[in-house]
Amino acid sequence: VCGTSAVMAQSSVTIYGRVNTTIEQQKLGDNKATGVANNNSRIGFKGVEDLGNGLKAGFQLEAGFGSDDGSGPLTFKRQSEVNLSGNFGMVRLGNFYPESYYATSDYIGMHNHETGSSSDVLYYDAAWNGNGTGNKVAYRTPTFNNFWAEGSVSFHEKAKDPAKPNEVRKNAYDLAANYNNGPLSLGAGYSYWNSNYQAALRGLYTFGQFTVGAYYQRNKDDNAILGAGAGTRNNFRLSGMYVLNASEFHVNVGRANSWSKVDDSAATQWTLGYNYNLSKRTKVYTYYTKVNNKKGASYHDNVQNNGDDFSSFALGVRHNF
Repeated sequence: VCGTSAVMAQSSVTIYGRVNTTIEQQKLGDNKATGVANNNSRIGFKGVEDLGNGLKAGFQLEAGFGSDDGSGPLTFKRQSEVNLSGNFGMVRLGNFYPESYYATSDYIGMHNHETGSSSDVLYYDAAWNGNGTGNKVAYRTPTFNNFWAEGSVSFHEKAKDPAKPNEVRKNAYDLAANYNNGPLSLGAGYSYWNSNYQAALRGLYTFGQFTVGAYYQRNKDDNAILGAGAGTRNNFRLSGMYVLNASEFHVNVGRANSWSKVDDSAATQWTLGYNYNLSKRTKVYTYYTKVNNKKGASYHDNVQNNGDDFSSFALGVRHNF
């Protein structure tokens, strides 16, 4: 019987990826620089095996690489999971980004899919930063009436060290919910780690050639990730897209209020973008993005000093395969 099951099982493996590269003129504070930038280019492998009776086994491996200089090495830190799915839903094991992020911030990032210098720098998740994306177990429900949800736990996997009595050894938890019904889609996300949390709500609506989206996020950070404890804050973002034949016109703006325990730590970010779809897989695009930091804020990876602003004018090509 075992031999017969192995012969009858159907399996498939897919290679996929994205090469996304821009030439940009960036300004950080008073300094300008022009160069070529990678926008989260990646290559992945995913597969599924039909085990019969509605049960399937799957895997997904995804690695990032530098499309601007060919840098690597290819390690599967973006995603490395194995899963089992069926009428009961799906159980996932391994390393993968939190679904609460995909259900909220990423979902409305329409112009460049939250990659590169124009990605949403105001969204914040202490659980993600605390335990990373690995050592996770997740359960995803089946879809009921256009609704599905996923919960996960990320294990800290640290033994108690008597020499480090203050070392943080906490599991991280993540919850996400999604509802999609024609032109309307809604999402929610919550994550928790070491007394810190983030909670967010998202909506997206399409009418005719217009799509509008928004999310709201509430944070609490009470430990050393943001200094001696940043307190709480509110963060929101609005985005819009107008489609005309092969053209897409994009605008979005976000605002993070000051942390309650960090003076003048508010920031705003806005982006104007244009995409032209050469095909279903390839587009050329341009955007201008600006991050305005108050004197107590340092949003954006390129910002080293509090209060420095960041901006970039970019021209790019994105190809999916």
